Amino acid sequence: MKLMPIDVKSLIHEGAELTDRALEALLPSAETVPASIHGAMRHSVFAGGKRLRPVLAMQSAITIAGALPSGIERLGAAIEMLHTYSLIHDDLPALDNDDLRRGKPTCHVAFGEAIAILAGDALQTRAFEVLAGLDAPPAATVQIIGLIANAVGTVDGMIGGQVLDIESEGRKPTPELVEAIHRAKTGALIRVSVVAGGVYAGATAEDAARLDTFGRKAGLAFQIVDDVLDMTVDSAHLGKTAGKDQATEKATWPAVFGIEQSRRDAASLIEEAFAALAPYGSRADGLKAVARYLVERKN
Repeated sequence: MKLMPIDVKSLIHEGAELTDRALEALLPSAETVPASIHGAMRHSVFAGGKRLRPVLAMQSAITIAGALPSGIERLGAAIEMLHTYSLIHDDLPALDNDDLRRGKPTCHVAFGEAIAILAGDALQTRAFEVLAGLDAPPAATVQIIGLIANAVGTVDGMIGGQVLDIESEGRKPTPELVEAIHRAKTGALIRVSVVAGGVYAGATAEDAARLDTFGRKAGLAFQIVDDVLDMTVDSAHLGKTAGKDQATEKATWPAVFGIEQSRRDAASLIEEAFAALAPYGSRADGLKAVARYLVERKN
């Protein structure tokens, strides 16, 4: 499917800047007591992430409303806090035991394990505090909180996916297991970013179902590409420790299907995701462009 010519890098950069300004305003300063935890939170939040999930929420809102709704950057900031909390905990010695994230020392390396655990907890609680104060109708705010809490949780959510990932180490991966891990651990937060952005902009139940389909397929494609990059790109370009999935015998898409089939699967999923957005015409061009970027990125 041919896209309208969109400068996706500028689109992502502008969305990231909007998100960063909101994060700067919403997070306590590094000098606020207790300074150690606020410094740790900021260390990880401002370590150079692309802000793809907030950008997806923004572009989803444009798909529904035709323009960027006022205040949606606070929704994006809350989603980014939740994403960063998951990364801090994912990197801990008890989980992936990684010392590099976004090209910088991981939170527990820089601040110690105890503060890193608490920094992740603090980002999660601050995120829901921000969500509770969204400038949206009460029914939409409650719906968004419920959707995001579910996506972070244990049943088909991020935490559940992390548990499946941990318990799968050293086991022979199956297609069913890998898909379950990917849809939950990474895909759930991507999917809910898309749906929540639409709900914030006034999506109907039918709109939300279409966005959910798009988000599920795009989220799975994103993680497939992440698996491929882990096997094909060095740490300096990846921004985190490359080859970690193979070293720890993680259940990954390439481990089951191979690298070339993985790339084809990711491309097919994006095309299927685009089909769900057909009713929105050119309003969905930005959302499609970001999704295409997800599978064509090099780091």
